[in-house]
Amino acid sequence: MRISIPAMFSWKRPGNLGVGNARLAPCKRTPNCVSSQADPADAEHYVAPIPFKGDAIAAVRRVVLGIPRTTIIRAETNYLYAEFRTPLMRYVDDVEFFHDDQAGVIHVRSASRLGRRDFGVNRKRVEELRSRLSSSAARPPRGDAP
Repeated sequence: MRISIPAMFSWKRPGNLGVGNARLAPCKRTPNCVSSQADPADAEHYVAPIPFKGDAIAAVRRVVLGIPRTTIIRAETNYLYAEFRTPLMRYVDDVEFFHDDQAGVIHVRSASRLGRRDFGVNRKRVEELRSRLSSSAARPPRGDAP
């Protein structure tokens, strides 16, 4: 007997990720995505960008690699895409970072690949990343003054 899995349970990476015209992909209507480029009036999807001056993507890379069950898929000068896996069911969340150097912020988008609800996991993740990046920015780079 062959079981058919609905398309919404696809484990394939979304084809719309990346930066186009200085924008990350918009969130779908489902409540399992947050983005700093969503309309601020959209409280369900909007999360503030992360203020950051300097080599933001290197800092993001360090922070992301310090979190269990993450894999960096793509890293460029001003962009990083990583997959975060849940501990038990191994669901994948796609998380993107785009450093807008002129504005001095890191835009972020975090979305569950499957399902409809995430019980606030993506928002919590972005806030945890924000906290870790703030701590990282406050510390001098290795080799500099203490």
